[in-house]
Amino acid sequence: MAASTEHDEQADAPPPSDAAPAPAPVRARRPRGPLAAAVSVFGELLITAGVVLGLFVVYSLWWTNVLADREAAKQGDDVRHGWAQEKKPGAAPRTYDSEDGIGFLHVPAMDTGEVLVKKGTSTSSLNDGIAGYYTEPVKSALPWDEKGNFTLAAHRDGHGARFHNIHKLKTGDPVVFETRDTWYIYKVFKELPKTSKYNVDVLQPVPKESGKKKAGRYLTLTTCTPIYTSDYRYIVWAELERTEKVDKNRTPPPELR
Repeated sequence: MAASTEHDEQADAPPPSDAAPAPAPVRARRPRGPLAAAVSVFGELLITAGVVLGLFVVYSLWWTNVLADREAAKQGDDVRHGWAQEKKPGAAPRTYDSEDGIGFLHVPAMDTGEVLVKKGTSTSSLNDGIAGYYTEPVKSALPWDEKGNFTLAAHRDGHGARFHNIHKLKTGDPVVFETRDTWYIYKVFKELPKTSKYNVDVLQPVPKESGKKKAGRYLTLTTCTPIYTSDYRYIVWAELERTEKVDKNRTPPPELR
């Protein structure tokens, strides 16, 4: 009897402590329902769209500026080289109303450096990091004309953003236009922070809403507003104060020193 009891106790004893534990049962993975799958795919699409949008913003607001700055610098160098060649004895006179740059705009308050000005305000030309003078809907006068309105446009964001800081221009600020032979010194007399993109009266020889009533020698700067949109136009008007001949060293007028 005692031997049988001892045998039963040994049979019921727990296994030694160094024995491997039994593996846990594997639970079958429940398949995702159609709603969960759709939410997952939608989330992935949102992430992809966010990355694409971020890259587009970088391209529009940074990389286009890099490309435009390079192109504008190249074109500006070509214009100045052409001026130097024209100074040589026997050189043909300059034909200003051409596709070539007619000069450089300097606006200290905007702090964007010199801006090459060429004919036309099409997107393709302004994308080169320049400013263009209007040929339509109202044809621009040119600085050397006896009367008229020299009207310019440039991008505010991307593609060089030459007029990005137009809002910093205030009444009394100087604006200087440089040609091969002459400095044209203007002074700002009025700003129009917001107007319709279809308001062509701001480009007239005597620009409406500027407060001027008689013909003069005016300068009009136009660009898009608000920043990062093209819903409206921002306008700045200036009037010619004086001209100075360019000397052999191209010494800038006091307004630019």
